[in-house]
Amino acid sequence: METTSSHNRQSSPIASKGIRALPAGIWALGLGSLFMDMSSELVHSLLPVFMATVLGASMLTIGVVEGIAEATAAITKVFSGAISDYLGKRKFLVVLGYGLGAVTKPLFPLATSIGWVFAGRFIDRVGKGIRGAPRDALVADITPPDLRGTAYGLRQSLDSIGAFIGPLLAVALMAWLANDIKAVLWVAVVPAFVAVALLIVAVREPDPKTPEAKRRTPLTLADVGRLPLRYWLIVLLGAVFTLARFSEAFLILRAQAVGLALGYVPLVLIVMNVVYAGVAYPAGVAADRFSPRVLLIAGLVVLIAADIALAVAASPLQAFIGAGLWGLHMGLTQGLLSKLVADASPATLRGSAFGIFNLITGLALLLASIIAGALWSAFGASATFLAGAAFAALAVLGLILYRGKPHNLQEESA
Repeated sequence: METTSSHNRQSSPIASKGIRALPAGIWALGLGSLFMDMSSELVHSLLPVFMATVLGASMLTIGVVEGIAEATAAITKVFSGAISDYLGKRKFLVVLGYGLGAVTKPLFPLATSIGWVFAGRFIDRVGKGIRGAPRDALVADITPPDLRGTAYGLRQSLDSIGAFIGPLLAVALMAWLANDIKAVLWVAVVPAFVAVALLIVAVREPDPKTPEAKRRTPLTLADVGRLPLRYWLIVLLGAVFTLARFSEAFLILRAQAVGLALGYVPLVLIVMNVVYAGVAYPAGVAADRFSPRVLLIAGLVVLIAADIALAVAASPLQAFIGAGLWGLHMGLTQGLLSKLVADASPATLRGSAFGIFNLITGLALLLASIIAGALWSAFGASATFLAGAAFAALAVLGLILYRGKPHNLQEESA
């Protein structure tokens, strides 16, 4: 029962130490995410406007570019996760992925057409795909089970701090450089390479603890069949969540559409990520102690509120409120979903499990972003966000009506 498992987690000596008991490698992975997200979000906070104004792209084109970029990352994650399981090594793939992300950053200020941006986003997302599943699996590998929610929450929180600093730098640099977007984009190159250097120096591969972990066997469909039913339920749940939440590029474009000046457009992501960073760690701690279903429903209710706020927004302030609620939703759900995947997966298939999860949710994001762009072009911004709210409401209804036993989402945490 959930009450029993919650009691066990609360009484664990390791869990009671919380953040102090986390391995140093979690901090290194978190700081690596911080610097890379600082770089990426500096770029992403300006890129939608850059595509729409400087390069003349339509909303549908922006939706397709963003959706394909994220789907590329998702597809790559399947292979990188499987390869990390096969090799029994994860750090090399993590560093390789961050390295690819770093070397693509100069492509954006050099862009003269949407094709350049597409190429940069494509290669950057390949890098994200290569690093994502091995990194998430590495977090689980080096963290005691009772602290996995805390570990994912901390890494997500540090990631979000970087995602807050990046747009903040963008605002300051746009003011300093007289709204010269290309000059500002060059600054993003530096923190990206800092992230790579930090991971090379500070992250260590854990030693295999069992003969099973050392075994290198070819990956087969039979291996995928070893993933339990509760894992596939979590994958389905993640896909539903993602269909209800499209690319954050549309938050930026919404703020500009209601009157936010070009130089202040990155403030949208600042607001979102301040809330995200503040909520992610306590939500991760809560995930180690309370019912996942309650937290997931709460996250979806907040997403509905965010979508409605953005749909009716008529001023930048209202857009900021919607962005803050969006960040609250992300903080409540993203670390929790990672914990559920880790807990439901066999250790020797954990990289593959994260890869499959990210593939399905990435394809859902592609579909969601294309639909969002098409709705915006055909019916306006309000229709885009109201459709997201409707889908999130259906997901809430499904979770409320779901009659499976609680352990389908959490039995392994008991």
